Amino acid sequence: MDKVFIKNLKVEAIIGIFAWEREVKQVISIDLEMEFDNKKAAKSDDIKDALDYKKVGKRITSFVKRSKYNLVERLAEQIAKLILKEFPVAKVVVSVSKPGALRGSELVGISITRP
Repeated sequence: MDKVFIKNLKVEAIIGIFAWEREVKQVISIDLEMEFDNKKAAKSDDIKDALDYKKVGKRITSFVKRSKYNLVERLAEQIAKLILKEFPVAKVVVSVSKPGALRGSELVGISITRP
């Protein structure tokens, strides 16, 4: 199966377990890898036959901006459910990270795979 991906989609949202995290938006980085059969799009050269990654990106950005989860685990799960429900993908890998969340590290996060 082919893979369509989006790397390092940055979105500001409320995320975290500490009181201060519930009051300020933080930058979240999202990576998506979606299994999609690209043969028809490759043959037709028509966007209607492709997985429109712009639509996926806009939908995820809109969803995450409005979200207020405590855990990146929950956010990743909800993103996966949304993609599988709204887009014709066979499987999705969602990675969500919080840059600067742990002193001394570049970023921390989670990666999940859902069929």
